[in-house]
Amino acid sequence: MPLYVDVHNLSGVTPEDVAKAHLADLTTQGKHGVQYLKYWAHENCDKVYCLVEAPTAEAASQVHREAHGLVAEKIIEVTPEIAEAFLGGGGVHASGAALVPGGTTAALDPGIRTVLFTDIVDSTALTQEAGDEAAMELIHAHDQIVRNALADSNGREVKHTGDGIMAAFVSAAAAIRCATQIQRDLAKRSEEHIEQPLKVRIGVAAGEPVEHHQDLFGSTVQLAARLCGQAMPDQILASNVVAELCVGKRIIFQDVGEFTLKGFQHPVRAHAVAWSDAATG
Repeated sequence: MPLYVDVHNLSGVTPEDVAKAHLADLTTQGKHGVQYLKYWAHENCDKVYCLVEAPTAEAASQVHREAHGLVAEKIIEVTPEIAEAFLGGGGVHASGAALVPGGTTAALDPGIRTVLFTDIVDSTALTQEAGDEAAMELIHAHDQIVRNALADSNGREVKHTGDGIMAAFVSAAAAIRCATQIQRDLAKRSEEHIEQPLKVRIGVAAGEPVEHHQDLFGSTVQLAARLCGQAMPDQILASNVVAELCVGKRIIFQDVGEFTLKGFQHPVRAHAVAWSDAATG
């Protein structure tokens, strides 16, 4: 049966209201063949996300409509692998709210995270051709540009990967704006340093990664890394979930079709972000 994530506006709704609404869903869902599995109340962004198994998106909406009238703004179909990313390693509160992995029953997870990877194109070849010192200068330039963009977008650097950086965001739109700023700043730098161009590919995915010792793990992280590896030089590739979460945010995506990615049994749909001035008009 298909899996969906639905997105609600939390404005004017308390966490207690959300808990009551979820319990009402559980009493109504059976007659529609629907199962609401888990929800996240993300107060910082005034959003609620529900993970649901349903025969159709309309069946899932009908449960909300009958149970409490709080119909979702949008419903996103997700693959089993992406559903695993949303389920993560945390448990569920008695009310159905997601819990922080390893946390207490009071440690409600604040919401979905968006993971971003950068990767310097041909970093090994750069070292061989330009030498260690010149290569380190390029890596330093990359790091400075990425970290400046993270600071401007409220992103958190998770770790340095040697030829790139992994970062996390509580907002999908903030992650895409960060990626856009990175590519624009790198393009500007390349214009100023024609003899030493620096190109980066970026991958972005959203879900509920598992956090351990300030690092992130799980399907969300793997998907972001795989999309980064699939991206062309200067390209930003985002998962379908990220594109859906950015609806109404004035971000331009181009559907580039489905990719068969290592570790994922089903093809994954991806979207390229239009970041250049020419692409955005």
